Formats: sequence, C-alpha cells, structure tokens
Amino acid sequence: MLTLLTSAQMRKADEFTIANKPIASIDLMEKAARAFVQCFLKDEFDTSKSVAIFCGKGNNGGDGLAIAHILLANGYENIKVYVINISKKQSDDFAINLQRIEESKCKKVELTKASELKNIKADLIIDAILGSGLNKPLEGELAKIVKAINKLNKRIYAVDVPTGFPAEGKIAGEYNGIKAYKTICFQRPKINFFFPESVDATEKFEVVEIGLDENFIQNLNGDFQFVEETDVKGILKPRKLFTHKGIYGHALIIAGDTNTMGAALLSSMACLHSGAGLTTACIPQSGLKALNATLPEVMALPRDGTLAINNLDKYHAIAIGPGLGFSAEANSLLKSLIAHKKPLIIDADALNTLAENPDWIDRIPENAILTPHMKEFDRLFGRNDGWWERVQSAKIQAQKLNVIIILKNQFTFICLPSGKVIINPTGNPAMAQGGMGDVLTGTIAAFMAQKYSSTEAAILACFIHGRAGDCLSKELFVVTASQVAQQISKEIYKLNKIN
Repeated sequence: MLTLLTSAQMRKADEFTIANKPIASIDLMEKAARAFVQCFLKDEFDTSKSVAIFCGKGNNGGDGLAIAHILLANGYENIKVYVINISKKQSDDFAINLQRIEESKCKKVELTKASELKNIKADLIIDAILGSGLNKPLEGELAKIVKAINKLNKRIYAVDVPTGFPAEGKIAGEYNGIKAYKTICFQRPKINFFFPESVDATEKFEVVEIGLDENFIQNLNGDFQFVEETDVKGILKPRKLFTHKGIYGHALIIAGDTNTMGAALLSSMACLHSGAGLTTACIPQSGLKALNATLPEVMALPRDGTLAINNLDKYHAIAIGPGLGFSAEANSLLKSLIAHKKPLIIDADALNTLAENPDWIDRIPENAILTPHMKEFDRLFGRNDGWWERVQSAKIQAQKLNVIIILKNQFTFICLPSGKVIINPTGNPAMAQGGMGDVLTGTIAAFMAQKYSSTEAAILACFIHGRAGDCLSKELFVVTASQVAQQISKEIYKLNKIN
C-alpha cells in the first residue's frame, strides 16, 4: 500500500532525496516541472492557446517559473508569468528560475494588488502561488488576488496543491482559495484530496512521479495508506482443485423486514457472487417467496421469534442490519449477537439500534466490522464538524473498541484498530443509488466466511465493490446495486486471473 504523506513528511522526502541521490534542489524542481508539463500536455495539446502562470515567491512559484520555461520549449508561444510580489521573502530556487525567465522571451509582470489583474485574456491559467502547509483561510491582498483569478472563469491547473487548500488537516472556515479544474501533484496525492471538502478546491487530481526516494517514503510512519490493485491481488486466494463449498464458508445475513426485503436480497446476492460456499438469509417468514424466486441458491432461516443464538455457531460470518427494522425481535437479536462475542458485520438498521443503546457499543466483539455512512457514524459517536474530524474520530473509536470502521464515501476510509486509515480508491458517482451499502455488507460477509481476516475482508470488499461499479459505469450513466452485486464475481475473476 502506498504511504500518504503530510506536507512536513513530503519536505523530509525532498530533503532526503537531495542529500542521498544526490540531486541539487534546483534540478529536482526541474524534474517536477517537466513531469507537470508532460501531464498538462496530455490535456492541453493545443499550443496556440495563451497561458497565464501565477507564481508566488516560494518553491511553488519556482515550479511555476520552470513550467513556463518548459512550455516555451514545447511550442507554447503565448505565455505570461505573473509574479505575486506581496512578500519580501523568496526561495533560492525561485530566484534561480526567475533569472532564467528574465533571460528568456517569456513575458513577466509583477502583481502587488488585485486591482492590477485587469485585461487578462489567457485561455488557461496555471496556479503556482502557494504550496502545501497552509492551514488557515487566505487573508488580505492575496485573498483578493485569488478571488480575482477565480472570477476569470478560466480552466485552472494547480501545481501540486491549489493555493489556499491545506494538504491535510481540518479546513477552517469557508474555503476561499483557488478553484482548480485539475491539480497535478507530485509523487503522492495530498491526503485532503480524498475528503469531500476538496471538491471546492479541485475537480480532479493526477499524481506524477518526480524521482523522490520511494523506499524512504514507504518507511515513513504515516497514518494514511492508499490501496492499490497489487495489494488486492496479493490478498486474494485462487480456488484450487478439489476444494468444495465447505472450504469457502457459510455466511449468515440477518436482514430484511416486511417492507424492506430488497435489502436482504441485495446483501444475499452480493454474498453469493462474492464466493461464500453457503449463504443463508435470516429473514421474516413473509419474505420466503421473494427469496426463493430471486435467489434459489440462498438458504432461508425464517425469523419467527424463536431464533436461538447458540444455533448460529455453524456460521463462519454473520452480518446484521440491512433493512432489518427496529422491532423488539431485531433489538434482541443484535444484543444477543454482541454478547456471543463472535466477529460481526454491523450495518444499517443495526447501527442505528446501537446508537439508541449506547451502553452496547463498548461490548461490540473484537474485530467486528462497522459500515456506517456519515449520518450513521455521527449518530453512533457524536456529531463531527467536517470530514477530517469525522475520520479522526473513527480512528480513535476503531482503536478503542478494537474493531474496523468502514466510513463510506466517494473514497471510503477503512479505520483499523492499529490506528491506520486505509483509503479505498474505487467507486464513482454512478453508484449513488439505494442498496449499494447492502451489497457491500454481503460482500464483506462472503470474504469473512472464506476465512479472510476482518482487515483483509474489509479491504477486498471495498475495493472489489467499487471496482465493479467502475467497470459498469464505463457504459452506464447510473449503476444499480443489483448490477454491482452480479458484477463482483467477474471482478474477482479478473484480479485472480492476472495473479
């Protein structure tokens, strides 16, 4: 897994690379600028367009000056550099690249006030004003300049991080920084790019390699890690000759109510397609016809008020919650399962039942998996001011309870008992449909039944669930939960085939 870095750790990686490669800092800046331009040219190959590059006087501005020089060499003729001159300080590498620009044919203008930003007619803008490390809203004349740049309504490419956006940490106040079309960041994505608040700063981001020492980066102690396809392939086990359904475990899905049988069906369908050897749905008697008609491969365990927890020892994984409702029977089931001390997958209505019975939370079995969305999480553990605070809270609770918390979002955060947060990259807005969480729960249950650890099951399920949606979204504007459930087996096959 990729270790994600804070801005302070990224500076350490720069310093280590410069000291040990060895490479001069100005040459590393040149490499970063070339990597930026190569990525930029994939989108903006029309060299007749005019480009305005706004540069601060630090190293981010130095990157911008180097980018200007390289764009000129790549056929862009109409480039103008705007140096934001509201600080006396400047970095050494900025000064070197400024001298190079002054010796070239590139046009350069110094800006000290937002009022000087009139009559800019550039087709494209590159933002290289401030780098990472900022942790408060922009102020004074710089805030006015950035506001004026945004008002130009041009496509903006940000260098490494949009000016005014913190690389990590809570976003204080209303965001007033650059609103980029795309951010081209160096070596690693910024941690905050995975939080929903980043949509105000950049529509998308792309990472480019700039030659930093990867061994050093991977050995840094970062709280955040990023799942890659190779990680998933390394966890998945191929199916071998002479194995049978008993090898792949028995999953129990306790779900559904009279009016919410769809959730039980979706969870069971996902469990079936994710490879559990046997799947049993514990559903109300009224749901038997729907189950038999829709999923004949799934066995039924009707809930009639007499279900005994000691009869559940034969199951290798138990998930509870999708569409379960809030009956006295459902409450009793959850309470008994918690007391049974067997790892559970707790989702949906079961999470809300926990929130109504907070004294049960500390008794959740170790290595259980909780799968809340934002509102469910806040009901369980208290209201949070923004996503950074919510993820920090999830980290604390996962460590305290010794459980795994899957905090669902565009980029899902898998918070482990170790304090690590694993970010899942798959999934897309086409999956914004009811029932997706039910499918994820069934997928987790299937992997746990197959004797993957809770951590492995969480990583596999989140990645493959999202990847199924990604595959389908290539041809569909909207992807349904049923389609994702049925696609999961295909995605597992692809990942295993390439192993």
